[in-house]
Amino acid sequence: MSIREKIEKIEELTLIKEAALSKNSTGREKYEPLDETRTAYMVDRDRVIHCKSFRRLMHKTQVYIKTTGDHYRTRLTHTLEVSQIARTIARAIGLNENLVEAITLGHDLGHVPFAHNGEEVLAQFLPKGFKHNEQSVRVVRFLEKDGSGLNLSNEVIDGILYHSGFSKASKRASTLEGQIVKYSDKIAYVNHDIDDSIRAGLLRTQDLPKESISILGESHGKRIDTLVGDIVKTTVNNISNGKIEVSLSPEVDNALYNLRSFMFKNIYNGAFLKEERDKAKFILCQVIDHYYKNPEKMPELYKQVVEREGLERGVADYIAGMSDDYCLVLFNKIFVPKFVIY
Repeated sequence: MSIREKIEKIEELTLIKEAALSKNSTGREKYEPLDETRTAYMVDRDRVIHCKSFRRLMHKTQVYIKTTGDHYRTRLTHTLEVSQIARTIARAIGLNENLVEAITLGHDLGHVPFAHNGEEVLAQFLPKGFKHNEQSVRVVRFLEKDGSGLNLSNEVIDGILYHSGFSKASKRASTLEGQIVKYSDKIAYVNHDIDDSIRAGLLRTQDLPKESISILGESHGKRIDTLVGDIVKTTVNNISNGKIEVSLSPEVDNALYNLRSFMFKNIYNGAFLKEERDKAKFILCQVIDHYYKNPEKMPELYKQVVEREGLERGVADYIAGMSDDYCLVLFNKIFVPKFVIY
């Protein structure tokens, strides 16, 4: 019996029957033999964490653009916080922690420079729009490893694709592990963006909606404790009653929804950050236009995408993969005059 098989046996003995067992994975888009040491989802986790797109997350904005403070979240620290929350929930319920970790580490690989500002620009540029969850799937399927992709398990790709969205109408991942990631993403960003906004002097604790805070808690840690505890309790109850679904209780779900709506109105789309958002959009529009008119200046990988899928798609893939820093460097290189000494 290989080490992988021993781990798979442990999963059978310790996880609930509704968990996505590694041995039951439906496989990968391109066949490859099983690893002797790691389960399928452990392999996926390692592939994500060692890929270039994952490393670029450290230089991609979460909310605050090009901050000088060391303690503001980046897209990378956001990813790690989501992973920690999701793994805690998975372990408490008895679900596959390795699958949850693989999904969380890969869920935001498709995020563009300058946070959601960049996503809005690319959504207007591409004829069929742009969504970062779909771009994350493109990254792991087609763009990483010079176009060969990471060849992740189907369950990981499914979880990445369906991690986004908050409405009742939005689609759910096919596994409970993937559904955990969707909630953990919201739990993480709503709360750490409040923390960063207070640090930036744009919010005070007393500004937060009182009804939501009375239910979830006044401190960052208390709110996460409440949300994690509630999702574990509610989901365990769902499963015991034959409802195979991850969810929050109605009261706590509504409190989180209202808190998220408050953040969108006052911070994400609020007047506080409008000037910086407009600057970021201007830079992205100029860089996009430059490569749209000069696609031959893009790296070979993206020129190949242009040949296969069209000019807009190739330019969007190149722009989406950039970090904030790299996009700014390119903007300065292309558009800012250089001093010349004669």
